[in-house]
Amino acid sequence: MHKYIFLTFFLLLGACQNATTPELDPPPVPPTVTIRPTNTPTPLPTMTLTAVIPQPTVTPTFTATPSPPLATPHPMQPFTIDGLRQRPYPSGEIRILGTLEENDHFTRTFIAYPSDGLTITGIMQIPKGDGPFPAIILNHGYFDREAYWSGITTWQAAEYLNGRGYLTIASDYRSWGDSDSGASFFHTGLTADVINLISSLSSLPQADTDRIGMWGHSMGGGITTKVLTVDPRVKAAVLYAPNSANDADLIARWGPGCLPGQSEKAGDKCNPGEVIPPDVPPEMVTAYLDAASDPEMLRQIAPIYHLQYVTAPVQIHSGTADGAALAETPPEWATAVYKALQSAGKEVTLYTYPGQGHYFSGADWTTMISRTADFFDAALSSE
Repeated sequence: MHKYIFLTFFLLLGACQNATTPELDPPPVPPTVTIRPTNTPTPLPTMTLTAVIPQPTVTPTFTATPSPPLATPHPMQPFTIDGLRQRPYPSGEIRILGTLEENDHFTRTFIAYPSDGLTITGIMQIPKGDGPFPAIILNHGYFDREAYWSGITTWQAAEYLNGRGYLTIASDYRSWGDSDSGASFFHTGLTADVINLISSLSSLPQADTDRIGMWGHSMGGGITTKVLTVDPRVKAAVLYAPNSANDADLIARWGPGCLPGQSEKAGDKCNPGEVIPPDVPPEMVTAYLDAASDPEMLRQIAPIYHLQYVTAPVQIHSGTADGAALAETPPEWATAVYKALQSAGKEVTLYTYPGQGHYFSGADWTTMISRTADFFDAALSSE
C-alpha cells in the first residue's frame, strides 16, 4: 500500500488517540495537513532484513576507532558498545516523499532513508531562511506501535527548535511508523538507525553536518546515550526523562523483551520496546537471553560503562515525579548517568523539576525547551 496516501489520515487518527494523554501542555495534537508532494516521490522499495547481523556493502563515511575483540567472541559481541564502534554506518539518501505543511516558520516533510537494508521513515522540518542550518536529530520514546504516528512525542520540540533556526529530523526507527521491521538487540538496531541517519545528513544541502545535535526523550534518551559512546559527530546532546544508561536496569524493570511468539498486545509480560522478530534464528534468541542475564556481557553492552568515548557536552532534564507508572523512567536513572558522566570528566548539566512526571507540562515545559535551545546555541555556534 502506498505509504504516504494514508499519512494524513494516520496523523488525524494519532491526534485523536493522543488527545487524552497528559504528555504535554497543551496535549500533543499534531498539525493536520494534506500531503502535497513537491515532486513525484519515488515509492519506497520493498526491502527485507536478510541477516540478523547486517553486512552493509556501501563504503562507510564513518567508522569509529576499533577496540580489541573479545578473546572468545560471544554471539552478541556485535551488539556491545565496542561492537557498535567497529561496524560501518554508510551514508544514504534522505528522500522527501511529500510535503506535509508549509508555513511562515518551517516546512514539514515526510522522509525515508536506508539503514541496514531497511527503509526507515520519519519527519523532517526545515526552518525558513538561508541554510545550511545546524541539524538536531530528535529521538522519540517508546510508544505503542499501533497508536504511534510520526512525530508523536517530538513535534513540539521540533517546532520550537525550528523557530530558533534549527533543521530537525525525527526518525521513526525500525518497526515504528511506516518503517520496515528488523531485529534490534538491546536497542542497538534503533541506535544504528539513528547513526545511519547521521551519515545520511550529507545528502541534504540544507543541513550543516559540522553542527549536529541530538535530543532524546525516555527510550530515545537511552538511544542518545548509546549513540554518544559510538559516534563523535554529535556535538551536543540533551536527555529528557531518559532511560537508564545501564541495560541491566531496563531488564530488571521490564524484562529482556518480547520474544518470538510473545505479543505486547496479548497480555504477555514482556518489554515491548525490545521485540525480537520471529525470523531471528533460535540460537540468536538463546544468545540474547544468555547475554541479558550475564553481568559481564551487560557491562560490555551498557553505555554507562563506556562514557570515556563521549565527546559532546550533555544536558539532562528530569522530573521528580517521574517513574510512578511502570512505563515511566525513575529520576534515579537521570541522576546515575549524570554522576557517571561527571566521574568520566565529561561536560554535563542536570536540571530537576519538582513535581513533573515523564512528560513536562506548563511553565516547566517552556523552561526545559528554552534551556535546550540555549544549550544548542552555545554548543553548535558557527562562530
